[in-house]
Amino acid sequence: MSQNEVRLVRNTFVTILALVALRLAAAAWTPLTFDEAYYWMWSKHLAGGYYDHPPAVAAVIRLGTMIAGDTELGVRLVSILLALPMSWAVYRAATILFGGMRVATTATILLNVTLMTAVGTLIITPDAPLLVASSFVLFYLAKVLETGRGVWWLAVGAAVGVALLSKYTALFFGPAILIWLAVVPKLRHWLISPWPYLGGLVSLAIFSPVILWNADHHWVSFIKQIGRARIEDFRPAFIGELIPTQIAFATPLVFILGVMGLYALFRRNAGAFAARTLISATFWTISFYFIWHSLHARVEANWFAPVYPAFAIAAAVAGILTRWGVRQQRIVDFCLRWAAPTGILMFALLIVQANTGLLTGYRRDATVRSVGVGWRELAGEIEAVRLRVGAACVLAPDYGTTGWLAFYLPKGTCVVQPTQRIRWVNMPEPNPASLAGKLLYVDEARPGGRPHLKEAFSKVEQVAELKRKRGPLTIETYTLDLLEGANGEVLDRSLPPELE
Repeated sequence: MSQNEVRLVRNTFVTILALVALRLAAAAWTPLTFDEAYYWMWSKHLAGGYYDHPPAVAAVIRLGTMIAGDTELGVRLVSILLALPMSWAVYRAATILFGGMRVATTATILLNVTLMTAVGTLIITPDAPLLVASSFVLFYLAKVLETGRGVWWLAVGAAVGVALLSKYTALFFGPAILIWLAVVPKLRHWLISPWPYLGGLVSLAIFSPVILWNADHHWVSFIKQIGRARIEDFRPAFIGELIPTQIAFATPLVFILGVMGLYALFRRNAGAFAARTLISATFWTISFYFIWHSLHARVEANWFAPVYPAFAIAAAVAGILTRWGVRQQRIVDFCLRWAAPTGILMFALLIVQANTGLLTGYRRDATVRSVGVGWRELAGEIEAVRLRVGAACVLAPDYGTTGWLAFYLPKGTCVVQPTQRIRWVNMPEPNPASLAGKLLYVDEARPGGRPHLKEAFSKVEQVAELKRKRGPLTIETYTLDLLEGANGEVLDRSLPPELE
């Protein structure tokens, strides 16, 4: 390794560490989103599966809180640190597939400055461990190509298995791999070799706890996720959201490089056929599914996480290996120079905005409801009311409010969502004595009140109205109702819609 190469690798490593440090600081400052608080509750009762997703996100949170406690940083700690092995896997995959450290270091930096990685590892969701596992799937497939040794298929199977423990969309790695093997002539012998199928068995073994959990719970998680987009629900308007959201999540300059790289791979301008096909098959197989999905339902921007390692490598191919015309080369050079500063600036501005609202003059924006700004103060006010009225338990109508209340109220406070009990099936049932006494119901203020509460309880009294605020902006107004004398069961144990 030359002195320049050593310097390049060292600078890349230092840059990744600095980006991780920046995310850790942002994690400690930024309140939890409602999904994070919900997954944090999962982490207190680990299981083989959950109503919404497989268990990897809960395990990642559990590890972090064991180190840093039940804090915002603790919830997010391990997710952010996983960017380090993710970066190593992408670096190694790019080195093997396209040669040269400049491609590898460029791909690593470009992946880390996307909002998909910066925000996707900061805000812990199932996409965070999926992003990391996807990087290792790509790396291990590159090792299969480099070495020709069948044992690497076991590593591929393990990585796909971990990806499946993160999110069900990892199933699409199977078709992507089969397409790669079928299209590249020199790889077709693997189709009649036992090694890929042994790798599949490894994936199945790792994923088996999720299968067993679903078998014990009427297959509810599989049914919920598979039923997201149905043929009869044809609503193509959602496809218009795909490109703008991905431009934002990739950051504009990385997006331009990635698109140019995918074009270069298609036009055979860079790299060996097997390497180009692997990146294209990984990217397009999953992307085509989401394009189809968007014809029937909304596709959230973070769902594209598993294609981002391949997309970052494609972007590096565009910037380093591909020969362009004069005008295109100017675009590439500009994007390479400013991609990292732009991505870091976008991340910093997003964190400032989410926490303060300063950039929009304290008006509402897309982050205002999902990020729990103001919840720590609001929870203190709710606890004061609970103590004043003598309520034994706090009720909430949805999983998001339930999660926030459980995280920000004093540890050990009884917090329950009385509906959608399938969400809490892995957790101990609340103490019947707590539900038999006075209850405090916390919900957003709604015109006309809550007639269903008056039907379910003999006494309903509004005892407070509190505001969640970000600076001078009122995000939400909550009413607190004291409930007494339940006319029946407090908990609604009816089946979820998927099983009716």
